[in-house]
Amino acid sequence: MTQVKLLGFWYSPFSHRVEWALKIKGVKYEYIEEDRDNKSLLLLQSNPIHKKVPVLIHNGKTICESMIILEYIDETFEGPSILPKDPYDRALARFWAKFLDNKVGAVVNTFLRKGEEQEKGKEEVCEMLKVLDNEFKDNKKYFVGDKFGYADMAANLVGLWMGVFQEASGVVLATNEKFPNFCGWRDEYINRSQVKEYLPSRIDELLAFYQDRVRAQAPTPQK
Repeated sequence: MTQVKLLGFWYSPFSHRVEWALKIKGVKYEYIEEDRDNKSLLLLQSNPIHKKVPVLIHNGKTICESMIILEYIDETFEGPSILPKDPYDRALARFWAKFLDNKVGAVVNTFLRKGEEQEKGKEEVCEMLKVLDNEFKDNKKYFVGDKFGYADMAANLVGLWMGVFQEASGVVLATNEKFPNFCGWRDEYINRSQVKEYLPSRIDELLAFYQDRVRAQAPTPQK
């Protein structure tokens, strides 16, 4: 019998990506909530190098890093494809996923830090938003092709979590005046059926959690 376990944090966009992929594929799994301040022996043994979530455990084998886990899920389990079939489209999807993940530090610094770190983060996030605003001109709906997939799942950080960060911190960079194409895409993203069905069920708690983190200037969310 196939055994699938997921170690994660309920408030993490990276853990959420993996849950998303498992649900899209129809994979039954056991979710194990980790404690940032008291990480389990299972997590430390499963990811001894980074000691971070998410970690997928499939029949005793461990896979780490959210986007790597998504590829593993796509290749291992039957169900709707997450990565495009066409090699060029797959390359594009990986490019955009990498682009978005490379901005994680800047997003965190912008909304969950203070001082010089925050100012540098704001500059980088604004540059990212310019790139995305240009990418979504002409009412483009998906990062690659005409189907929701891998890169769009990687975009949950900017499509959903960044809005939570903005509200929690009071720092608002993504406005309709400055980035109309991005904001239009974001609003459609949140309301898209593929997203809405798998949105975190505890949005109010998510907001409250990050408001506390803003006050405490907590460590970087793990991926």
